[in-house]
Amino acid sequence: MGEILNRKGVKSLFIMAPDYPGGQDMVAGVQRTFKGKVSGKALTSWGTDAQMNFSAELNLAQQSGAEALFAFYPGEAGVQFAKQYHQAGLSKKLPLYSVFTINALSLPVFEQDNIEGIIGSRMTGIWDPTLDNEANRRFVSDYKEKYGRYPSYYAAQSYDAIMLIASAVKATGGNMADKDAVRNALEAANYESVRGKYTYGNNHFPIQNLYLREVVKDDQGKWSTKVVETVYTNHQDSYASSCSIKN
Repeated sequence: MGEILNRKGVKSLFIMAPDYPGGQDMVAGVQRTFKGKVSGKALTSWGTDAQMNFSAELNLAQQSGAEALFAFYPGEAGVQFAKQYHQAGLSKKLPLYSVFTINALSLPVFEQDNIEGIIGSRMTGIWDPTLDNEANRRFVSDYKEKYGRYPSYYAAQSYDAIMLIASAVKATGGNMADKDAVRNALEAANYESVRGKYTYGNNHFPIQNLYLREVVKDDQGKWSTKVVETVYTNHQDSYASSCSIKN
């Protein structure tokens, strides 16, 4: 997302995220790549006393002079954050860029409550229902037919994991006791992924594309997302060179 902000010419950014390791990692990631000024930052409480009222922080963001707002709020916190962002009327004043905050799990809630302010908001990720490959078209179509809604990133990730495991079972002839053979088969990623072809790096993390996605209404008026552009092609994570894994 930091790279997208650079491409969009954003010079200043306000950051919001929950104060726990996951939130801290997301903040570190965007700050590592964003070349502009961080005009302010609000890390809110998490855990059993997770903060769900963001009015003070959104007010700070508006007053910071930042050109854009970056947010990471998973689950119910994401729903509350997005609703309050909309209610504060910030969509025209402070464009929202997020990760793991607005997704297929929360969009039906926003659609039902007519939270129009999040239409056009943007997020980044490794997968989207509009990715144009055979495996993904089949997966999205079958999922919508069975459940009547778009699949989430988590559903796509789980589906891929099952297919990856199945490819290893097939490659080893079902001999899962041969751990080296299983490991090699998994690392080969010889299956049709819903995210398209990818490989594994030296640290066993995927080398894959990352996409900019936008909240839109589909041709039937249902709220979903679409790919706007490819941010990185065959991207390897920033820490791979520091990993000591040998195989």
